[in-house]
Amino acid sequence: MSETGGLFASLKRMLGTMLGIVSTRVELLANEWQEERLRLMRMFVLALLTVFFVCMGAVLLAIFVVVVFWHDNPLLAISALALTFFAVSVFCALSLQRLLRQRPVLFSASLAELHKDRQALGVGDE
Repeated sequence: MSETGGLFASLKRMLGTMLGIVSTRVELLANEWQEERLRLMRMFVLALLTVFFVCMGAVLLAIFVVVVFWHDNPLLAISALALTFFAVSVFCALSLQRLLRQRPVLFSASLAELHKDRQALGVGDE
């Protein structure tokens, strides 16, 4: 009978430990999800503000340049501005593409902890 009580007690402790590990990992996943969501929201708001102010500045600069060259050659001023805006937009698109490729791996800390758990339990990746 003492062996059965010991076995059940041992299983109960092991189950408690496993539930604790799972609970910790789920909390870590939730924290990482929240951090990533906040980071994306900040990036989105900053991107919108950046686009708005860049557009306002570009429009005002374009109007200024066209007014300055109105008597000399307005078509040249307008075409030069259009080409400049196009070149800047291509540069921005390429920079954004590079930035999107460099994003951090989602749940990287959780994945690292789960990998450590698997190694500790002797279930290594083959």
